[in-house]
Amino acid sequence: MTLPHASSSPADADRTFQVDLRGLVDLLSHHLYSSPRVYLRELLQNAVDALTARHALEPAAPGAPLGIRLYADGSVVRVEDDGVGLTEADVHTFLATIGRSSKRADRIAEQRADFIGQFGIGLLSCFLVADEIHVVSRSARTPDAPAVEWRGRGDGSYSVRTLPASARPRPGTTVTLTPRADAGEWTRPAQVHALARHFGSLLRHPVTFDEGTGGGATVNPEPAPWARTYPTPGARSRALAAYGEETFGFTPLDTIELDLPAVGLKGIACVLPEAVPAGRRHGHRVHVKGMLLSEQADEILPEWAFFVRCVVDAESLRPTASREALYEDDTLAAVRDALAERLRAWIARTAASDPELLGRFLQAHHLAVKSLAVHDDEILRMLLPWLPFETTDGHATLDEFARTHRTVLVTSSVEEFRQVAAIASAAGLGVVNGGYTYDRQLVHRLPEIRPEVSVADLDPATLTAHLDPVDRETELAAAAYLAQARDALAVFDCDVALRTFQPASAPALLLDSREARHERSRSQLAREQQGGVWGDILGHLRQEAPRAQLILNQLNPLVRTAVGIDEPELARTSAEALYGQAAMLSRRPLRPAESSLINRSFLNLLAHALRKDS
Repeated sequence: MTLPHASSSPADADRTFQVDLRGLVDLLSHHLYSSPRVYLRELLQNAVDALTARHALEPAAPGAPLGIRLYADGSVVRVEDDGVGLTEADVHTFLATIGRSSKRADRIAEQRADFIGQFGIGLLSCFLVADEIHVVSRSARTPDAPAVEWRGRGDGSYSVRTLPASARPRPGTTVTLTPRADAGEWTRPAQVHALARHFGSLLRHPVTFDEGTGGGATVNPEPAPWARTYPTPGARSRALAAYGEETFGFTPLDTIELDLPAVGLKGIACVLPEAVPAGRRHGHRVHVKGMLLSEQADEILPEWAFFVRCVVDAESLRPTASREALYEDDTLAAVRDALAERLRAWIARTAASDPELLGRFLQAHHLAVKSLAVHDDEILRMLLPWLPFETTDGHATLDEFARTHRTVLVTSSVEEFRQVAAIASAAGLGVVNGGYTYDRQLVHRLPEIRPEVSVADLDPATLTAHLDPVDRETELAAAAYLAQARDALAVFDCDVALRTFQPASAPALLLDSREARHERSRSQLAREQQGGVWGDILGHLRQEAPRAQLILNQLNPLVRTAVGIDEPELARTSAEALYGQAAMLSRRPLRPAESSLINRSFLNLLAHALRKDS
């Protein structure tokens, strides 16, 4: 579009935009709506809003209960309602003007919150499956008003004419579509019935479906399960659980009733019976005034609540223009916070009154609870003692672990825990694996709940302090071997020491933290890059890198034999083999040099054994 220069000539007078309706329909189908199936939802929504306006106009409307009737036989799709209807002026104003909604100008509809639709473009979705929309309507506001027929076509043209009252004896509107050949997937009778149940199962007005066989099937025979009455609380719980299983396809571990009167929200949260990946957010089913809005509305709950799936019906939540998601505003934020509080209350109630259910819940969802406890002091106080952790006593809760270990040591990585677990356990040290997400943070907060317990990070010095030194004579006898071992392992910045510790079956322990390895790698790179800009940067970052420690166990028969070796080459080979075995037991990734050392030491020992035998 080119904007002309400012001028007062008639040629520069304001003009009206020309709309290419086919282009607009293409835009709707590819960018606004997720699927052509939404045409039926839009027709249902218009019918429901018309009934809402009729009830506002005539609270006690005469005749049978007002409702919605669907008809599909493969050649046409028809939606008929007993709503407020349209006059001829309404038809010209609202059906022929794109984007104008009767909910905005109607005096009856001053309270827009009463209606599902707000944008005035929903009827255009019918062009996704048909080339013509046929509407016959009669207004309830003017008893003597004639029926009005409107035909809108996909090329942007339309026609209007009045019909005798007999064409529509009662107020309301009938919309008829003749599907295109390529729209059969969405307009077959069985599909129309399925879509009606999918979108309208919780609608408050009666909806029936007829496929031309003479009888009508009720689309929404019962109200939402939380809106029904039950003889006992147990019967209510079973009914809600059954509805959750039917809706989501799993048997809930428990169901949590959700009720926020301020926004007219009711529903349930179904606790998943199995663990889900951390941070994976499930979609929730959200209905607005009974109409299904979305099956993937993950914005209704906070990120940490990935252990539940919800189905809710709300009065005051605002849909987006496509009516397939929720508009992010202050109301939605308040609803999200309130629902989060309901989930916290359920956890607290379960912890206080149902230990068996709490145990099953934590077994499946301990990671979700840990992520919540990191930021929620109340959940931390309630559940931290009950959360499972990997410890030197096996998998245990912190409450159980703290009963036997008043000083709790925690590692900074899974790798460090695996290095020291067996030795620490034999030495009577209580160590918790802090390498998993949230675990180290939570263990350090244990004294807030159990003041009698102290928590500290485990470092190599703490562990080696609990290993018994050998006597002076043994140390002197092994001095030559230890010197050769240190020389053989100098390439790995590894010191070698001789101690006694349990279990005696462990010949050696390798203490080498990830941080220490990173610092040594940085120092090595700085030495290789000396004189360059990158080398100067690394040089300024360099700190004194702690050395790895290979602790040999004097209680192990193999070590006692090795320290007595007087052949230098064999001594070096045995030290390399002990280092390689300890590195593999740590279950950390091996560096290429370490893999080469393990292969070389094995082959050298094998060659020595063969020479000795020959």
